[in-house]
Amino acid sequence: MKRLFLVSALFLAGAGSLWAQISFRGSAPQAVVVGEQFRVSYSLTTSGDKGDDFQVAAVSGLQLLYGPVLTSQGSSVTIVNGNQTVQISNTYTCTFLAEKEGEYTIPAAVIKIGGNEHKSNALKIKVLPADQAATAAATNQQPSAGQGASAGAAQNGAGSDIFVRTIVGESSVYENEGIPVTIKLYSAGDFGVENMKFPDFDGFVVQEVELPTNRQIMLENYNGRNYRTVVLRQVVLFPQHTGKFTITAGKVDVVVRMRTQPQGRRSIFDDFFETYQDVKKTIPTPAATITANPLPAGKPGDFSGAVGSYKMTGSISTNSLKANESVTIKIVLSGTGNIKMLKNPEINFPNDFELYDPKIDIQTKITPAGVSGTKTIEYYAVPRYAGDFVIPAMTFSYFDLNTKTYNTLSTEAYNLHVEPGADGSGAPIVSGANKEALQLVGQDIRFIKTAGIRYHSGDYFFGSAGYWLWYLVPLLLFVGWLILYRQQVKENSNITLQRTKRANKTASKRLKKANAHLQTHNKEAFYDELLKAVWGYLSDKLSIPVVNLTKDNVEAELEHYGATPALIHNFIDILNTAEFARFAPGNADEAMDKLYESTVEAINQMER
Repeated sequence: MKRLFLVSALFLAGAGSLWAQISFRGSAPQAVVVGEQFRVSYSLTTSGDKGDDFQVAAVSGLQLLYGPVLTSQGSSVTIVNGNQTVQISNTYTCTFLAEKEGEYTIPAAVIKIGGNEHKSNALKIKVLPADQAATAAATNQQPSAGQGASAGAAQNGAGSDIFVRTIVGESSVYENEGIPVTIKLYSAGDFGVENMKFPDFDGFVVQEVELPTNRQIMLENYNGRNYRTVVLRQVVLFPQHTGKFTITAGKVDVVVRMRTQPQGRRSIFDDFFETYQDVKKTIPTPAATITANPLPAGKPGDFSGAVGSYKMTGSISTNSLKANESVTIKIVLSGTGNIKMLKNPEINFPNDFELYDPKIDIQTKITPAGVSGTKTIEYYAVPRYAGDFVIPAMTFSYFDLNTKTYNTLSTEAYNLHVEPGADGSGAPIVSGANKEALQLVGQDIRFIKTAGIRYHSGDYFFGSAGYWLWYLVPLLLFVGWLILYRQQVKENSNITLQRTKRANKTASKRLKKANAHLQTHNKEAFYDELLKAVWGYLSDKLSIPVVNLTKDNVEAELEHYGATPALIHNFIDILNTAEFARFAPGNADEAMDKLYESTVEAINQMER
């Protein structure tokens, strides 16, 4: 019985292994032209069984001319630890005729292997209309600027065009709304790309769409003509202020294969043999104009410029802890928009909590449709005293592009119970406790009886100045130590005072890190560390948590602090420059050096 069970298990394992090693996939061109024949290939990989009863479903508009036909086959044998594995690879081909313009889906093909049916993937194909090259040439038709158009169209000997389009998703948007921009090359013949100089995107935060290393040449019908196209660059732009923006022109160096015309008298062989030569051309990319409109009135009080569509969730690490232990509140913002530039929601911890810089993690996915992703903010705080506290709800407001209205998201409020620490630290201070302790001191003192003590009437120590100094000096030292100790305890408990004292020291450490990134030319890390240094310094100096700092209240608090208007302007200018340059392209090291020196000078002036 055990042997039968073992044999059955081995058989099932072998069958499962055979099933798992079967691969059946189809491939086809993404676009073809009406009247054109095209091939669809199906690749089958199995372990020992080549399969039979291959079936391909008929599709209206795509005529199956012949197939499926086995066009290639192969096998390989692998021996590992005495176990032999045979792998068979077959390729089947079907030939179709594109009869009508439109978009079609070829259903999954079916093949039987070992008595079981296996299906391939479905295939989508776009059938383009017939080429209207003759009409376009007769009317000298060029793509219009309103279509995002062509620039620098060049005619070759066969009458084929090559040009570049700057395709802008929307020409009129809101401030900080994402705009997809695609730079695409069109050619009616063979071409190769050598050098590319792309436009400048001044005034925008640029999010780059990652393109594959081996860019695929596609077929596209444009203005009645079919072209071979390739995407040169794709970005998503976010305008940082209102007004009109101009995407400047760039250029692309290409090599075009052109047919040569014979010189002099023609030979009878000229009609049978054609000659070609490669010609280098520089094709300009067209400029484009984008208008960024101001957001409508009625902004919520906590609105910080977020535009898009978002969701917010919040959580707390614990609702009960001991004094001097940390608590974490995590906020997750998700959706579509400029995720990297979202301001952190403000959180108001109780006054007796020591706050730390939040930990931020940003995950984004950039596609031609826009930018989506999540921003996770973890706020850390340490309660110093026991008690019951309430952490108010956090809010986040944004402008919804779908409804054209402002939305406000909020988390729940969190109740936090804090107990004294294991060593008794963090116990709540009871009014009058120190006074009662001092009253009990007198009850602990017991005077030594002096009756019966004999001493000489001449030199004696008792009652002398030295005798009293012996008691008075330690008492004065103890009182002085007690006063200093209480003062130190008071200062240590004053978190605001301690943060103010260490503001310059903390900023110096962060500036050293920024300088290290500057030396390695790490632009984004440099601006990130520099912003942390400035915001952290202002937070410590002005006794305002970082999450509550804005440029408006920084300006007001610095003026109240006694800073000069020039110094206030320097700080605001540093923040604006660093925030804009953080994601802007093409910042030179010279600009980074200048901003670093300005930051150091501003902090030194503040300290003076």
